[in-house]
Amino acid sequence: MTAVRQAVADAHRREWARVLAATVRVTRDLDLAEECVQDAYAAALDAWARGGVPAKPGAWLTTAARRNALDVLRRARTLRSKLHLLVEPEAAAPEPPADPVVRDDRLRLVFLCCHPALAVEARVALTLRLVCGVPTPDIARAFLVSETTMAARITRAKKKIIAAGVPFRMPAPGELPGRLDAVLTVLHLLFTTGHTAPAGPALTRDDLAGHALDLAHTLHVLMPGEPEVTGLLALLLAGHARRATRTDEDGRLLLLEEQDRSAWDREAIAEAHELVVAALRAGVPGRFALQAAIAALHATAPTYGDTDWDQILVLYDALLEAWPSPVVALNRAVAVAMVSGPATALAEVEELEQDERLAGYHYLPAMKADLLRRLGRSADAAAAYARAIALAGNDAERAFLTARLAETGGAPDPS
Repeated sequence: MTAVRQAVADAHRREWARVLAATVRVTRDLDLAEECVQDAYAAALDAWARGGVPAKPGAWLTTAARRNALDVLRRARTLRSKLHLLVEPEAAAPEPPADPVVRDDRLRLVFLCCHPALAVEARVALTLRLVCGVPTPDIARAFLVSETTMAARITRAKKKIIAAGVPFRMPAPGELPGRLDAVLTVLHLLFTTGHTAPAGPALTRDDLAGHALDLAHTLHVLMPGEPEVTGLLALLLAGHARRATRTDEDGRLLLLEEQDRSAWDREAIAEAHELVVAALRAGVPGRFALQAAIAALHATAPTYGDTDWDQILVLYDALLEAWPSPVVALNRAVAVAMVSGPATALAEVEELEQDERLAGYHYLPAMKADLLRRLGRSADAAAAYARAIALAGNDAERAFLTARLAETGGAPDPS
C-alpha cells in the first residue's frame, strides 16, 4: 500500500493540472471539476491496490474524473442540456480551428484562470491553488498575508469566476496579452515555491520548480517575441541551473559563495544569458527581464568575488522603479551591503521594518541579523536570528539560522 500511495502522490504532482483541465471541459464548473478529480484520486488508492498501478496513471485518473463528472450531471438531470458539451471522441483529435496553438492543458488552465474578471492577485492565487496545487499556506506566504485571508480570497475568486459565467475555453490570441502578466506571475511564484520551499524538511521542491520551467518553455514557444516571457524563462533557467549545489550531502543550506560553480548547469546558464540579451534588446525591460539580468550576472561570474555588484545595484534600482515591491527593496539591500558596506544596508533594512507587509517575512530579520553579525553586534544579531527562526517554516533554513545564532553566542528558544 505504501507503493500505491507513493504512486498516487506522484500522479498528483505530475498529472493534477492535466486531469483537472480535461474534467473542466466536461463540467464547465471549477468547483465540480475539482471535486470529481479529488474523488478520482481517492478511488485510485483502492483500485490501484487491487489491480496494480496502471501504465498511464494520468489517463486512468482522467477517465475516472470524467466519469465522476458525468455521473454527477446525470444525477442533477442536466445531462440532456449539457450533451453538446460532452460529445468528444475518445481518440485524440485536433483542436477546433478557433483555438490558438496552446497544446499544453496545464497552460490552457493557467490562462483560463487568469481571467480579467478577477483582480490580479486573485487570479494568481486561484491559479496557484487550483492548477498548480500549491498549498494555501504557501500561497499566503508568497503574498505576505495570513492563511485565513488567502483562503477567503481564493474562495471568493472561485465564486466570482463561476458567477460571471466565464466560458471554459482557451482565450483567443487577441486576449492573451491581457492575461499575460498574471500568467507570468503565476509561473514565477510557482518556481519560487519550488526553488525554496516555504515549509517542510527539504530546502527545495524540484517538482514544482521543474513544472514552472516546463510551462515557461511552452509559453516561450507560444509567444517568442514577448520580452517578459523571454525574461521569465531566462530567470528560471539561471536559478534552476544551481539546484544541485544549494545544499550539501547532509541537506545543509549552502550560501551562494559556498556553492561549487563547476557543478552548475552551464548549458542552462548559457541559454539564460542569450535570452537575457534578447529581452534587454527588445526595449525598456520589465520586472522579469531585470530579475533575469541580475540572476545572469550572478550565474556567469567566475567566482563569487568576481560578481559585478555595482552593475547588480544599478539593475536593482531599475527593478525597484519598475516593480516597487518591499521584497525587491530588501533584496536590493544585499547589493547595497556589497557596494557601500553593511552599515548603509542596515539603515535601509531598518527602514523596511516599518513596512507592515514584511511583518511576517522571515528574510527581513534574517538579513538584519547577518548585517549586525558583520558589524560585530553579536547580541543584536542573536535577537534578530531568533526572530527569523521563529518565522521560518523550512527546516533547512531554520537549521542554517540556528547555526548562525550559535555563532553569535545565542541559543534557540526551546519552545
